[in-house]
This record gives sequence, structure tokens and C-alpha cells, in this order.
Amino acid sequence: MKISEIEIYAIHLPLYEPFVISYASYDYMPSIIVKITTDTGVVGYGEGVADEHVTGESWEGTFAILKNTLAPKLIGENPLNMERIHALMDAEIYAAPTAKAAIDIACYDAAGKALGVPVYDLLGGRYHEAFPITHVLSIASPEAMADEAEERVAAGYRSMKMKVGTQVAEDVKRIEAVRARVGEDIAIRVDVNQGWKNSANTLQGLKKLEHVSLDWLEQPVKADDIDGMVEVKSKSSVPLMIDEGLRGFREMREIIAKRAADKVNIKLMKCGGIYPAMKLAHMAEMAGIECQVGSMVESSIGSAAGFHVSFSKKVITSVELTGPLKFSKDVGNLQYDVPFICLNDRPGLGIDIDEETLQELTVFSEKVTG
Repeated sequence: MKISEIEIYAIHLPLYEPFVISYASYDYMPSIIVKITTDTGVVGYGEGVADEHVTGESWEGTFAILKNTLAPKLIGENPLNMERIHALMDAEIYAAPTAKAAIDIACYDAAGKALGVPVYDLLGGRYHEAFPITHVLSIASPEAMADEAEERVAAGYRSMKMKVGTQVAEDVKRIEAVRARVGEDIAIRVDVNQGWKNSANTLQGLKKLEHVSLDWLEQPVKADDIDGMVEVKSKSSVPLMIDEGLRGFREMREIIAKRAADKVNIKLMKCGGIYPAMKLAHMAEMAGIECQVGSMVESSIGSAAGFHVSFSKKVITSVELTGPLKFSKDVGNLQYDVPFICLNDRPGLGIDIDEETLQELTVFSEKVTG
């Protein structure tokens, strides 16, 4: 089986409502969809959602890298040979994890379909039966965030991920408002997305939140400030998660060596896809660090890929892949049974792609045939 054709689609995924985090606000999510076709007729789909603030990649740049650099190199390669696929991509271009993730996911989808097994069977088999889904609250006023949290609890959610990262004092008000509204039995995770900038601001905020029970605090300081994470972790009892500060193997080695976090947030778009994500999970497991698989707000394609990784590993204890729940139109049909996700056992990623919707959402596209 060899890759004979790679199609690349630059699309806009429409959101029900704007998605607001510390460094950006999105009215829609720009995504890149990759479709690989093999000489045996097997088709695989992948996705890359770039974030300039996290990996330094843009939507347009990711498309260009796929079209001009990666796709031409991979025509004629067997999508089952994942170590070789990644070695070829790494030899062609440094970093560019989002572009590589799109190819990686498409290859896994094709491999699973060719072998008649779900992707998680290619990763060691299924460990988890189901994962609870955490609802993500965009930054808004304390009252608005509390209202939304209350509505989601009524719908069955048992955990909230709060996006904050403006002024520490204002964020404290947001967190206090949500906790007061949902009560003590609902888990609250706070994601600062680097917005508190440094350890001093973070420790000041945590001091004001000593009376508020938090599951964990995620990435309060700048991504490259691993030492800042170490300081916060050493001076607070609130569990600390690293997200933007973990991209690949180099950062994971430093996090482990410095004991910089209690938990790591692995994202396929940050590390280059399913294959490197599994390696990161293995590294964390050996160091006794729990993992979460997170999202860049991908469609059903990227989200399904993340779930297959999550379901296969014991060390992955939480998942935040809610992109498909935020889109008014999606290219795939990943199924949620809110507040749970229960993966099926169909081959590959286990989802159907609506080609008509894909074409409708496409802004521009390209086909590479070698």
C-alpha cells in the first residue's frame, strides 16, 4: 500500500459563539484537512489546527508547508511505516508540528482502515471504556461565566474548564463566581493560557483563591518559563498542569528533570500527531506524571485522533476535546453522549466525512500527486 495522492483543504469551521481565551478571540476556527488516497483505494483523513501563539504556525503557512514541502515527499510511501513517515518529514523541515500532525493522523486513519481495526488497536489496544467530557468556559464576565456553568451542570456536566488570563484580580472574581454558583461537587480546572505571565502574579492569585477548591491550574506563566512553573509548584498545593510549555521531547525532558508540573497537557497539534503523542505519554508514565490530551479546537477528525490516543493509555486520565460540540457545521460525525464520549470500534478513526460539507467550508485547496 502506497500513498498515491494527497489533497489539502484550508477550511473555516463555523462556531456557535465566539471562543475567547487570554490571547485571542475566534469567530470561526481555521483548519487544514488532509485527505490521503492509496494505490489500494484506501482513504485516510487528517487535520491540522495551527496556533501562532503556541507553535509559531499559521493557517496559511501550514497549508503551504503541506503543499510544497511534506506532501510531495510522501507520495509513494506506505502510511503503515509511521517511524519512516516522521523521519522523512523531520528531514524535510524542522518543527512544523501542526502540518506533520495532519499527515500523521491521515496515515493512522488509512492504516486502521487497511487493517480493519480502530486506531487505538494500533496503539496498544483500548484501556478506557469512556471519558467524561469537561465543558470549556470562554472568558466573559463573572456573572456570564457562572450562568453558563450553571446551565452546563443542569445538562449533566460534572467538570468545568475555565478560560482566564486577563488581570489576576478580575480572574479571581470569575473563578469565585463559578464556584459559588455550581457548588463544591463540580470539578473546576482553571486554564490561564500564559495570561498571568510570571510566578509572582500567579502566587498572588493562588493566595486569593485559597478558599476555592480547584482540580488544577494550567499554564499560568509564559510557555518558556519552566523555572516559573517550578517556583509555583514548590510554593502552592494546587496541582499544576503545563500546556503551552510542552511541545515535544526536549521540553518533556526538562519538565521531568525539574519536576515542573504535576500533570502535562499533550496536544497532537503541538507535538506532531499521534505517533509522537504516544512517545510523550510513555515519557510521562515513566516519570510518574499524569497526562491529559487537549485540543486546539479541532473538528471531528482531529478530536477523534486525540480520543484514540486517550483511550489507549492508562496514564492519560483526563481529556478536553470538545471542538465538535462548538461547531455549527462539522466535516465529520464524531458522536458525544454528553457528558461522555464513547468511541466506537469501527476501523481507522471511526468517523464518516461529509464531503459536501468539506467542500462548502473550503476556502482554498490543492491536490498533490507526485
